Amino acid sequence: MAKKILIVEDDKVLGEVLVRKLTGEKYEVSLVADGANAIPRMHEFKPDLVLLDIILPHMDGYQILEAKAKDPSLAPIPVIVISNSGQPVEINRVLALGVKDYLIKAQFDPQEVLERVRAELDSTTASQKKAAIGKDIRGKTIMWVEDDNFLSDLIARKLANQGAKLLHANNGEDALKILETERPDIILLDVLLPGMDGFEILKQIKTREPLKNTPIIILSNLGQKSDLEKGKNLGATKFLIKATVTLDEIVDEIRNQVA
Repeated sequence: MAKKILIVEDDKVLGEVLVRKLTGEKYEVSLVADGANAIPRMHEFKPDLVLLDIILPHMDGYQILEAKAKDPSLAPIPVIVISNSGQPVEINRVLALGVKDYLIKAQFDPQEVLERVRAELDSTTASQKKAAIGKDIRGKTIMWVEDDNFLSDLIARKLANQGAKLLHANNGEDALKILETERPDIILLDVLLPGMDGFEILKQIKTREPLKNTPIIILSNLGQKSDLEKGKNLGATKFLIKATVTLDEIVDEIRNQVA
């Protein structure tokens, strides 16, 4: 039986693009343009996934998410938001309301939408995937050294939902101080940080006897061959480039390293 997707979007052109793309992939699709019709249509259509705009006539996306959360029959349905805004405060607000993913219209790519949908509605459902991942990292302590608070918040939510404990530091000095008393199972490390850079932090960690065998993943905007080689020579287990990986791929790599 085809999976059902409800699109709540008042931009006619975008709505039709999404309908064509998803219908072409054999999903059963329904489109509503008025926010006031979203909740009634969820009851009628019983979708497996909702693609939701935020700015809508009569009832905005936040109100829809709040109403959905209060309805036991609708609350479990996963939602991906597609919005004009990419402000951290707005993204955090929808994540707090249970949204699974967030796409920005200015960066809109129908193929990316399809890939995000597949991530939720694969033959092994998203919940099964998350349970499998959670089983591997549940109870694990993961340290994240990153000065981008928005990115840190996203990964914290992702890992916390899967039962991991997250230690966070904004800079190298704080990270090394935390490591005086904590022994994480794995460390994710940015390179471009205020004060001490990630390579120096990596070098110092590898000189500490209790920590030198801890897997360290560098996650950075840097991607030059010289940067990758430097990270490897200093003992990094893996070097990921931020622009080329998703949160799910980061979590998968964490799972691979701590399994």
